[in-house]
Amino acid sequence: MRAATLPSIPSTAAVVPSVNTHRIALIAGDGIGREVIPEGMRVLRRIAELDGGFRIETADYPWSCEWYLEHGRMMPEDALTRLADSDAIYLGAVGLPASVPDHVSLWGLLLPIRQTFDQFVNLRPVQILDGIQSPLRGRTSADVDMLCIRENTEGEYSGIGGRFHRGSPEEVAIQTSVFTRRGIERIARYAFERAMERRRQLASATKSNALQYSAVLWDEVVAEVGREYPAVEVTPYHVDALAARFVTAPDTLDVVVGSNLFGDILTDLGGALQGSLGLPASANLDPTKRHPSMFEPVHGSAPTIAGQGIANPMAAIWAASLMLDHLGERAAAARVMDALRAVARTGPWT
Repeated sequence: MRAATLPSIPSTAAVVPSVNTHRIALIAGDGIGREVIPEGMRVLRRIAELDGGFRIETADYPWSCEWYLEHGRMMPEDALTRLADSDAIYLGAVGLPASVPDHVSLWGLLLPIRQTFDQFVNLRPVQILDGIQSPLRGRTSADVDMLCIRENTEGEYSGIGGRFHRGSPEEVAIQTSVFTRRGIERIARYAFERAMERRRQLASATKSNALQYSAVLWDEVVAEVGREYPAVEVTPYHVDALAARFVTAPDTLDVVVGSNLFGDILTDLGGALQGSLGLPASANLDPTKRHPSMFEPVHGSAPTIAGQGIANPMAAIWAASLMLDHLGERAAAARVMDALRAVARTGPWT
């Protein structure tokens, strides 16, 4: 005899939506970094609560110039191993120049993180926010909206060189730039991809009239990659002429790509166009996501105003939005930027 088929009983168990967990390593660092990172974290935790689809776990690390003065190094020997387990690194600022030379703090913490985790893209949006006056008279958000892409692991910041006959009249300092075909090709391709998403214009910073080896290789490789993107109009500019164009005709620029040094200088100029170095945000990216990427405001530690409660957290919050976007939380990232733009338009509430 065939067994009777029992009717199915609907489950009363609630369907629990999946929630992503993002592990963030916090390095508040020095000066106002300790003031702006907590504000950025308040925003991150609030947007996670409002979104409901992800949550944030954090690990705090006290590494800084003050830590250096106590321990003789910027971070412990196993620091990079600890950071490797995180999904992203949120950095406030590093620097205490009255006590620790800047080259010690930079090479003791920032550059080892960027190079070890192959964060070869430094991404810097340069935008005027409505409500914040630019030093460029009459320019608005319609005129200044650039995406600067800086090669972040080689070039002029490769750390190769030395000093000889120290302290003598014959002292010599040699600093060697390193430009590789692979390094130029991957940053150029990343820049072309971003240009395809925007106005399909790419400006390449070079100085190949004077740097007949490194910059000429840069130009050649950018042109080779460009042939894969015929829809993108690419224009090479000597970096000095490009710096002038940032000021005289920023509306003609969209995506800008440059070497480590050129990109560093141009993006700080871009920050000034935004109205303050307290506004620009930065992402140090490994686009493959094999390693954690690092997100930071670029204003530095600003020791002259630290502890006064007047530090502007907008750059740190902008960096938090870049971090959310990189982690795949694009709706939350856009919501944070909408809030940031609203505050810029209307001013803070007191």
